[in-house]
Amino acid sequence: MDLSLPEDVTGFIAEMDEFIDTQIKPIEEANPDYFDHRREFTRTDLDRGGIPTARWREIMHEARVLADKAGFYRYPLPEALGGRNGSNVAMAAIREHLAHRGPGLHAELSHEASVVANLPLALVLHEYGTEEQKEMYLERLCSGDMEMAFGLTEPDHGSDATWLETVAVRDGDDWVINGAKRWNSVVDVSEVDLVFARTSGQPGKADGITAFLVPTNAPGFEVPFYWWTFNMPTDHAEVRLKDVRVPAAAVVGEVGRGLDCAQLFVHENRIRQAASSLGAAQFCIDKSIEYTQQRSLFGTTMRDYQGIQWQLVELQTEAELVRNTIMKTAWEMDEHGKTAVSDKVAMVNVRGNRLACDAADRAMQIHGGVGYSRHYPFEHIYRHHRRYRITEGSDELQYRRIAASMWDFRSGRSGQ
Repeated sequence: MDLSLPEDVTGFIAEMDEFIDTQIKPIEEANPDYFDHRREFTRTDLDRGGIPTARWREIMHEARVLADKAGFYRYPLPEALGGRNGSNVAMAAIREHLAHRGPGLHAELSHEASVVANLPLALVLHEYGTEEQKEMYLERLCSGDMEMAFGLTEPDHGSDATWLETVAVRDGDDWVINGAKRWNSVVDVSEVDLVFARTSGQPGKADGITAFLVPTNAPGFEVPFYWWTFNMPTDHAEVRLKDVRVPAAAVVGEVGRGLDCAQLFVHENRIRQAASSLGAAQFCIDKSIEYTQQRSLFGTTMRDYQGIQWQLVELQTEAELVRNTIMKTAWEMDEHGKTAVSDKVAMVNVRGNRLACDAADRAMQIHGGVGYSRHYPFEHIYRHHRRYRITEGSDELQYRRIAASMWDFRSGRSGQ
C-alpha cells in the first residue's frame, strides 16, 4: 500500500485552501459576530425553540453555493451527481485537513456544513431511490435548493434501530404511519423526512423495516419541540407522526429492507467523522505547542517543563497512530467495499472521537482561563466532538461491532 496521497488529492487540497482563503474567509470577516465568542448567541433563534436563525442558514447556504460553483462541493459524489467519485482515502485526508484548519465556515461544526459535501442522503437516493424520487429531489438536494431530514432514532430506541416502534400499515395504495422520532435533524428547513417504520416482521429483526419519504408539511407530522444540546443552535427535532398518509411511491428501496438505506448512511459518515475528529485534535495539539513556546511560567517557557511536554507527546503519538489506521482503513474500503472493514471503521471512530475530546480538554487546561473562555475555540471543539461519541453509533455500539468481528457474533444472537 502506497501511503502517500495521490497528486490529484494534494492538488485539490491546495486549490481548496486558496478558495477558502479568498472566498469563504471574507464571508466570516463580513459577519464577525457569527464566528467569534458571540457565535452561539447570534446563530440561535431562542424564540423558535433554539433552531438556527434565518441569517445563519443564509450564511451557510451562501458558502455552499460558492463551493458548488467553484467545483469543490460535490467532489465525493458520483459523476452522475456532478461529483468526482472522491475515494475514501481522499475524503479522509480532506476531512482531516478541513478540521485541522480550525473551526470556521469552511467546516462548520454544529451543522456538518462544509465546502466539500457531506451528503449521505444523496447517496441513499442515488442508490435506492426510484427514477421519480431522483427526478423530484436529487439535484435540488445536491445543490442546496432543498434539505432532507433523517428520521431513524426514536424516544425509546437509539443505537439498535431494529426495535423501533414507529409502524406503517398498508391502506389501499397508501401507507399510514404512526410513531415518533427523536434527534430528527434538519427538520426545521427540510422538505421531506426519510422516516423508518416497521411494516412487517418481529421487533429486534432488521427485516420488515421500510424507509419512507414523508413531506414535513403532511397532515399529522408534528414537531412539538427541539432538543437543546451541548452545542447550540439545535436542529434536533422531536417528531410525532399521527396517521400520516403517504403513497406507495414514497417507499425508498425495497419494502422491508429500509435498514439497507440506514447502513449506507452511517458507513459513509463514520470514517469521515473519525477523520474530522483527528483534524480537530491536531489543531488543538498544534495550538497548544505554539502557546507553550510563547507563555512564560516561573521564569522560563512552558515548553521546558516535562509535565507539559509529555501531555502533548501522548496526544501527538495517539494522533499519529489514529491517522495511520484511518488511512489504512479508508484504503481497504476503497479496495474491498465500504462494509468490508466495518470493525476497523468502528475502531477509528472510537479512538478518533475520543482523541478530539481529550485534545480539546488538554488545550483548555494548557491555555488556562483563556482556553476555557469562548474567545478561544477549544471549548467549542470539545462540545461538538463530544457529540460524535454518541451519534452515528455510540462508543458502546462501536465496541459491539468490533466484538462481533472478533468472536463472530454476526449470527445475530442478542446481547453477545
